[in-house]
Amino acid sequence: MKYDYNEDVCALKREGVMLVGLCGRSGSGKGYVSALFQKEGIPSVDTDAVYREMTSASDVVSECMVELVERFGTCVINPDNSLNRVAMRSLVFGDDKQALSDLNSITHKHILKKTEEIAEYYFESGYGVVLVDAPLLYESGFDKKCRCVISVTAPEDTIIERIIRRDGISREDAEKRLKTQLSATELLEKADFVIHNDCEKDELINRVRACARELFAIRNREYN
Repeated sequence: MKYDYNEDVCALKREGVMLVGLCGRSGSGKGYVSALFQKEGIPSVDTDAVYREMTSASDVVSECMVELVERFGTCVINPDNSLNRVAMRSLVFGDDKQALSDLNSITHKHILKKTEEIAEYYFESGYGVVLVDAPLLYESGFDKKCRCVISVTAPEDTIIERIIRRDGISREDAEKRLKTQLSATELLEKADFVIHNDCEKDELINRVRACARELFAIRNREYN
C-alpha cells in the first residue's frame, strides 16, 4: 500500500466528514474491496449502481434518459423507458469517436448529483468517512470533491480474465474496453492510496484494514 499526503487535493469538507474516491480499472475488484471497507465501518456509493437505477425501467422517463435519446436517438430507449444497453454499447464502441465522450458528459452530471445525495444520507447517519466507488472518478471530475483517492489494482492478465468471466465477452472485447479507460500507471500515479488485489483473501483484508486506519486517522486529524 502506498500513501502520499497531498496538500493540493480539493476537499469537500463538512464538520467531521470526509469523501474518499475509490477507483480502478474494470476487473480490478473494486466492488469486493468496497465490501471489505464496509466491514471496517466505511460505506460506499456505487456510481455504477446509481447509473443503472437512473436508466432502469420506469413509468416516467428520467432526465438522464431524455438527454440520451436527444443525443443518440430512440434506438437507445426500450418500451419500458429503460436504456437499451446493447444498442448503446454498439454506438459507444463503434465508429463514432465522439459517442463515448458525449455519453459520459450526459450521464456524469446526473450520477454526481445522486451520488452526493446518497453520501449526504450516510453523513447524516453518523458515518465520518464515505467512499465514492467510481470507475471514471477522474473523468467525471468527482475526484475534486474527495479528500484523497484509493486505487485498486491487479495484474493485467488477471483483470482481463475477470472481465471475460463476469461479462461473458471475448478477450478482444475485454481488451478493447480497457483501452477506453485510464491505464494502471496513470491511476497509480494519481492515487494517494494503492491496494493491490493480487493476494489471498486474508491478506487483502489486512491491506484494506490498514488503509481504513489511515483514512480514519486523516479524518480525526483534519475534520474534527
